[in-house]
Order: sequence, then C-alpha cells, then structure tokens
Amino acid sequence: MTSVLTNRLKPSHLRLIRAINDSGKLQLAADAVGMSQPAASRMLSDIEADAGGPLFDRLPRGMVATPAGAAFVRRARIILAEVDALGNEVDQLRHGLAGAVRVGAVTGPAVGALVPALTLMRQKAPEIHPTIEVAPSVALIRGLEEGRFDFVLARLGSDNDTRSFHAYPGRKEEISLVVRSTHPLAGQHVSLSETLPYEFVIQEPGSPIRTALEKSFLEHKLPTPSKVTNSSSLLIALSYIAGTDAIAPQTREVAQLLTRTNSGLSIIDIKEDIAVSSFLVLHHRHNPLSPLAQNLLDEVLRLL
Repeated sequence: MTSVLTNRLKPSHLRLIRAINDSGKLQLAADAVGMSQPAASRMLSDIEADAGGPLFDRLPRGMVATPAGAAFVRRARIILAEVDALGNEVDQLRHGLAGAVRVGAVTGPAVGALVPALTLMRQKAPEIHPTIEVAPSVALIRGLEEGRFDFVLARLGSDNDTRSFHAYPGRKEEISLVVRSTHPLAGQHVSLSETLPYEFVIQEPGSPIRTALEKSFLEHKLPTPSKVTNSSSLLIALSYIAGTDAIAPQTREVAQLLTRTNSGLSIIDIKEDIAVSSFLVLHHRHNPLSPLAQNLLDEVLRLL
C-alpha cells in the first residue's frame, strides 16, 4: 500500500494536502492551489484511498488532520520545500544566475576586465561558483583546447589553429615600471635610458611584457637591460623589488593595483610608451557556453 501511495504521489497532491491543513476548508484549499472544489475533492479521495484511510476528520468547524494526515503534512512541507528549491535552482541555471564557471586570463586582463566583470555578476547572481586561473597564454590556450576553461583572455601564438576558436577583440596593454617607494627613480619622470643601470626582474624571453620592453629599448636606439632576473611569478617580483633597487615591469592595471594597495611600492614615470600586443577573448567553437559562462563573457566584453 505504501508503494502504491509513493508511486502515485505528485507535487500537486502534496500542495493540496498542505493547503487543506493550513486553511481547514476544502474550498479555500482548492482556491489556493488553483483548482475547482469538485476536482480537489476527487483528488483528496484518491490520495486517501492510496493511503488506506482518511487524512482529515470532517468536523463542523472544518477539516482537521488525522495522525496519518499530520505525518503526511509534515513530510509534504519538507518535500515541497525541496521541490521548490530545485525549481528555483534549475531556473537560475537556465538563466545563467547559478552554477559553476571556469575561466582563465593573463595577469593584466584578469585584473582589468575579468575581476570587475565577476564582481558585477556577483551582484546579480550571488550563488555562482567561479574559478579563475591566471597563467601564461600558452597554458591558457592549451587548457581551452582540452576543455578545462569556458573561455580565456589570452594571446594566440603562431602555432595555434585560429579556426578552433571564437575570438573577440581585447585591447592593448600599457607597461609600467614598478619599484619600491624608496627607489632613486620612484615617482620621477625619466627616460628609458635612465633605467639601464638598474636590474630588472621580468618574465622569461619571449613573454609579451619582456618582448614589448626590449622592443621599446631597441626602437629608441638603446641596449636592452643587461642585468635581468627571469621570473614569471608576480610574488617573486614583488619580493625581489622590496629589498633591492630592481625594477619590475607590469601591465599598467596591475601596477596601479599594486601601488594602490601597497604604500611601499611606486611607479617610475617614463617618457616613452611601452605597449603589449592586444589580447583576445576566446572560447572554443565546439564547446557551447553555459548560460552562466555566456553571461560572464558578455559582461567582460561590455567592460572592454
């Protein structure tokens, strides 16, 4: 008998039982769940037949739950709460307001575009579960090809098959030179040539920032820095300049964030402009974006 009951029960049955218990009147309960009184009466009779006995005593003052009815109502409230929560979660997923999203970016775009976009998304969709990975473009493109990212903000290499991606334009990034606040050149307006006596801590040869810096020196008929510590780690760069007069080239957005949050750091104001090639916003053509990933991508593109 229990098997028959559980196999036939529907959320509409549970809502009717809950409404009868709350109102004590079949007509009021029928109105509350949006059905006629005769339909509600037939539904209640069917439920009681499957349950093997009455769920409510019909008294002059109204309908009162029997012990079986009280148990039914108690469980109905729990089940309906879960059903309603499920419906809400599915609706949020369908509209891109819940769920998980995994994105990757090189450092500058992560700070300048991805984090602000995610902050705005959080205001509309506090239940999302985002993961952000900051890495070199080569690792990000590989991760996108392997399906580990929904989309990335990165630079395509010459060996990447551009036909595999949907690409949206990003923007060029300007380079700033970050130093400790007591550095001899901190806050001064100087030319690139005046930085040559100092050591640089910078990404490995071939990286976008390194390439842009060296190109700028050469375009201004200057030798490239001879004293260089190679590291792609921002933490290493910050640790190094904190105790030396070394210079750490960073994208302008990253440099501004660092100096805004750390009074021990400063920026050298150089006369020449140093620009990194534009990044792109990329997602794989054959991996459709979830509604949440699409919403976040749209927010990133809007900010760009």
